[in-house]
Amino acid sequence: MNGEELKEIERVEGEDVEEISNEQEDVKRIAPWTKQITIRGLVASLVIGIIYSVIVMKLNLTSGLVPNLNVSAALLAFVFVRTWTQLLHKAGMVPTPFTRQENTIIQTCAVACYSIAVGGGFGSYLLGLNRRTYEQAGPNTEGNNPLSIKEPGIGWMTGFLFVSSFVGLLALVPLRKIMIIDYKLTYPSGTATAILINGFHTPRGDKMAKKQVLGFMKFFSFSFLWAFFQWFYSGGDACGFAQFPTFGLLAWKNSFYFDFSMTYIGAGMICSHIVNLSLLLGAVLSWGIMWPLIGGLKGEWFPATLPQSSMKSLTGYKVFISIALILGDGLYNFLKIFYSTARNIHSRMKSNHLKTYPDDQSKAIDVLKRNEVFVRESIPLWVACVGYIIFSIISVIVIPLMFPQLKWYYVVVAYILAPSLSFCNAYGAGLTDMNMAYNYGKVALFVLAAMSGKENGVVAGLVGCGLIKSIVSISSDLMHDFKTGHLTLTSPRSMLLSQAIGTAMGCIVAPVTFFLFYKVFDVGNPDGEYKAPYAIVYRNMAILGVEGFSALPQHCLQLCYGFFAFAIAANLARDLSPKHVRNWIPLPMAIAVPFLVGAYFAIDMCVGSLIVFAWHKLDKKKAGLMVPAMASGLICGDGLWLLPSSLLALFKVRPPICMSFFPGKG
Repeated sequence: MNGEELKEIERVEGEDVEEISNEQEDVKRIAPWTKQITIRGLVASLVIGIIYSVIVMKLNLTSGLVPNLNVSAALLAFVFVRTWTQLLHKAGMVPTPFTRQENTIIQTCAVACYSIAVGGGFGSYLLGLNRRTYEQAGPNTEGNNPLSIKEPGIGWMTGFLFVSSFVGLLALVPLRKIMIIDYKLTYPSGTATAILINGFHTPRGDKMAKKQVLGFMKFFSFSFLWAFFQWFYSGGDACGFAQFPTFGLLAWKNSFYFDFSMTYIGAGMICSHIVNLSLLLGAVLSWGIMWPLIGGLKGEWFPATLPQSSMKSLTGYKVFISIALILGDGLYNFLKIFYSTARNIHSRMKSNHLKTYPDDQSKAIDVLKRNEVFVRESIPLWVACVGYIIFSIISVIVIPLMFPQLKWYYVVVAYILAPSLSFCNAYGAGLTDMNMAYNYGKVALFVLAAMSGKENGVVAGLVGCGLIKSIVSISSDLMHDFKTGHLTLTSPRSMLLSQAIGTAMGCIVAPVTFFLFYKVFDVGNPDGEYKAPYAIVYRNMAILGVEGFSALPQHCLQLCYGFFAFAIAANLARDLSPKHVRNWIPLPMAIAVPFLVGAYFAIDMCVGSLIVFAWHKLDKKKAGLMVPAMASGLICGDGLWLLPSSLLALFKVRPPICMSFFPGKG
């Protein structure tokens, strides 16, 4: 997020502060932290968490690209509880008032729940341990040890999530006042969520919220009914609207078609235009140009007798060039955020005082009010320290028992370094809104894979990556939530507890959701819908860590060098260019996604961008209000249909019609 966007957030936040101050909300009348967490709130959080876990699991296992759904979750929390209170009113009952604090708690708990499905490794480092991914990486590949296989299981996955997730909750709790009040870090996603929630709970915001709720329900209903209608025509392989050859059969064979996915259209409406255009560029570059050209060199660059799934054939080029782009983009942003963080901390240390309130006296009173609530119900330091030590000891004992390849002393070192890494990541996220947890995880993956050797390297690298990534990511997410709580006058104690409850829910919901997909759909099939592209990417990263460049097919290393350099150059150009140029320079990480997945979802997401663009041209004010509601409705409706369709598949109920397309005769 650039500087001008941050200024815009601060401007909107300032307007919101004034509106809240006009209500003369007395701090002393805010419900105590124990009453901010309600039974109806937890039920709503669980329902929202389940719905979004299904949605993000589908996104994880199809393209691996998951947009930020925090604002959408806040909107859905408002829809749930407001609908419930209205029903009780009509029944003649007087429900407890729905406050901004309860709204914040529900959003925090629900996001913590589905975040486990996003970052739990179900489409990447954990799935990369299974036999199918091992076979795709090549049984004869050096470093791809047959002992480095662990099939997915609800039991061990749930246990791993419980022991690895809760440590991150406590890593940065002692620093919350410094980062939120003293340093006044922006945390743009947390601020945007707070602005939305505060807006709902004002007289003017209530009218807007009613329009958003109505829009959400319309598009939710349309999306659900459309998914239901499509189901009837998908009774076979490559059947239905999802395989509609929009641009002709030749384009369809190269994955260029519009598949009518409301989930990806909604995701495209949420993502910025440059993300969607970068995806489309990556699709054209790979499936439109490179893969047909390299495929035509079969017999020269790689043996014609090799199966398509071999890492020494075309698949190897797809995987390793994607890795080069991802690593180039990740390394650049890692170093940039690290430099930015260090420079910012240095400049703060040079100044003799930390300014914790603005010059404007009226705004200063509101800021002091928020600071009072944030500090008043503090979390004791000993609770955070003792909790972190206890959870770390449990992990050091349990994780080596689950994965003997990862030695206990590596886990100890990981937990000693984790608070420092978490601070760097959370500070950078507060400045830029970029969570670099996956990049910290990739560093751990390469280091542990190289140190553990051929026998244990793959498993040690993948599991170590998951450990570091979980701790660093969850602690950063908690700081975003603390920022939201600070701006909505919500107690830090209730925020931490709701995050812990949501994490516990997610550790149960996410593995169950994953197994629903794993049992019903062909997960990991490179030619199917659920390709799980990052599973093979992460396993091959671990193999690279063990073996080095000997794992690459012919001429692939030169191509990887080129794309790695392109990723660095593109990021450098974005940072050095003026805004009107920077906004059109593609994102290397987004370019890499279609290399493995295909072009179809990029087309869907560009349709989403086109809808937003047209709507803004026709009615900018209404578009700004309704786009989040429309996108959320499309995503939730399509996602909810996955539950009944999965149950039908489990009970062997097949769609009655197969709509398929073939070339005409003559």
